[in-house]
Amino acid sequence: MKKILSILIVSILALSLFGCTNTNVEEKKEDASNKNESKENLDITVSAAASLTEALTEIQKKYEKETGAKVSITFDASGTIQKQIEQGAPTDLFISASKKNMDKLQEEKLIDNDTRKDLLGNKLVLIVSEENKDKKIEKVSDLKDIDSKLAIGEPESVPAGKYAKEAIEYYKLRDVLKDKIVYGKSVKQVAKYVESGEAAAGIVYNNDAKVLKKSYIRYTFDEKSHKPIVYPMAVVKNSKNKEGAKKFAKYIQTKEAQDIFIKYGFDYIAK
Repeated sequence: MKKILSILIVSILALSLFGCTNTNVEEKKEDASNKNESKENLDITVSAAASLTEALTEIQKKYEKETGAKVSITFDASGTIQKQIEQGAPTDLFISASKKNMDKLQEEKLIDNDTRKDLLGNKLVLIVSEENKDKKIEKVSDLKDIDSKLAIGEPESVPAGKYAKEAIEYYKLRDVLKDKIVYGKSVKQVAKYVESGEAAAGIVYNNDAKVLKKSYIRYTFDEKSHKPIVYPMAVVKNSKNKEGAKKFAKYIQTKEAQDIFIKYGFDYIAK
């Protein structure tokens, strides 16, 4: 009888232990599954204006380190990105350097309107190449005397080029400069024209000028000379991960992200 009782007790303990072990295994599997699901839900694709390259790349690395997510970012002219979205290119979040491009996508119902937000501001500056730093190019009116080229972005696709064109017209220099202007496909290309010596001067964003090694800021354009420079962002309508896009959009509004944008020369305007 005692032997039978002992066998029963051992059997019960074994079953109990197996049950607990099995439960723990299932819980661990569930936890791992939840973590993987959470990570996948944060993986997104972002399309952003070329002028955001340095600042957004730094923010991207911090975000990925903190969340384990994968954020793929494509940088290009805002007008180019607008066309890509219109053609159905897969992206989750668009950060433009111009309200015009975002307005167009909103009219076409290609973004989620309730996610749209003005994020950043910027300034327009005149830069000169290292070889021209000793020449008298200190104000806008001096541009009429340059013996080389002035580089600006393509006004139709590069917001910085549109603002530059407005400023040139504001200072009544269009006729004087029309044969001296060379156009870049992005604000980064404009900076390269200047740093390579292909252009004596260029008009770029303040943040782009701050990271250049062989160019110098000579003049900051009066804000009255062009429309306000505003960077809006919004989740794209056909996004495959709207929640992930919203989480990243929220992250780039944190104090830590704000400080990075400001460090690179942007004005933080989101409220």
